[in-house]
Amino acid sequence: MSSSVANLVNRFRGCLVGGLIGDCLGSPFEGDNPISRSVLYNFVTKQLEESPKTVQTFPYTDDTAMTKSICESFIQLKQFDAKDMAKRFTLEYIRDPKRGYGGNVIDVFAALNHTHFEEPYSPARLQFNGSGSYGNGGAMRTNPVALFGYHLPIDELIELSGNCAKITHSNRNGYNGAILQCLAVREALNTIPSQTDHSFDVNSYLNRLIEKMQTIETKSYEKVSIGSKATFNDVSETPFTDKLNKIKTIFESESKVSELSGEMVAHILGNDVSALKSVPSAIYSVLRSQKAIENFDTTNPFVRTLYFSLSLGGDTDTIGSMACSIAGALYGYEVIPNILQKHCEDIHLIVKYADDLYNNVSKN
Repeated sequence: MSSSVANLVNRFRGCLVGGLIGDCLGSPFEGDNPISRSVLYNFVTKQLEESPKTVQTFPYTDDTAMTKSICESFIQLKQFDAKDMAKRFTLEYIRDPKRGYGGNVIDVFAALNHTHFEEPYSPARLQFNGSGSYGNGGAMRTNPVALFGYHLPIDELIELSGNCAKITHSNRNGYNGAILQCLAVREALNTIPSQTDHSFDVNSYLNRLIEKMQTIETKSYEKVSIGSKATFNDVSETPFTDKLNKIKTIFESESKVSELSGEMVAHILGNDVSALKSVPSAIYSVLRSQKAIENFDTTNPFVRTLYFSLSLGGDTDTIGSMACSIAGALYGYEVIPNILQKHCEDIHLIVKYADDLYNNVSKN
């Protein structure tokens, strides 16, 4: 295996395994706002013990359940099929409903099942008086889209990510949040950190995301404005671009970055179940964690990402999953401590899915 091939396999694995770890280890803190620093420190430190007496396995949530469905659809069909994906989402929920699914997406599943999945986008479009959901449910599961579409031109990847999200989230802030998360993973896969300290150019990374989101949001706003009655949870035409610019402003002041706690970042960027107030927060957590975090002593940037993303509180499983998937794609599977993986349900299956997605990409 060549070094370039091994590196890409490493990053594919890092992305999906990172997402699983953030989900499983973030779920015990979901809804905590704020999170006790001492409780979080003790929890993460305990999970990192190399020789624990017993290894506690944490179950995954709906984040990973839906991620698995997307992986299975892509791997088996080797193409995007909205009807197949909608069916897999629904049947997985029916098979195992106690994964923390929200009530609104359950209604979508019921409508999809009732209509035999013939119109996979219709139930989501009807929600909230036709405005659709702007939650982060589309973003939380989009990581395999970035992997499956690794070789796609950027415009095609954007369309694919948006279409995957629209099965359940038809509001532009819902599917644009999924697109941003997908692009953040794509940029991470193509960013080469330093081999010595894992550092990378934060400004360049943000600039690439800002440029793409500015174009995406402007186009989607214009499209929606021509005859749509949809309303949004933000008055700005480019809310995600604005959040990314806010992150960029923070990083322009080195002292401000080091001073901001997770609780402060949650206040500035958000930490709830909306895509707008969770996807940018996940991205910030990755960028912040390339450098040391006060009172949490580790040189591992993935572990720092896990810790900092959970310190935001709120929707910790999803923010943690999104942040750690980006970090995993950026730093690679080999940076993720093996002991953290042992705490996660279905870890071996997730590794297999990452390898299967890579094998599919390598043949194209």
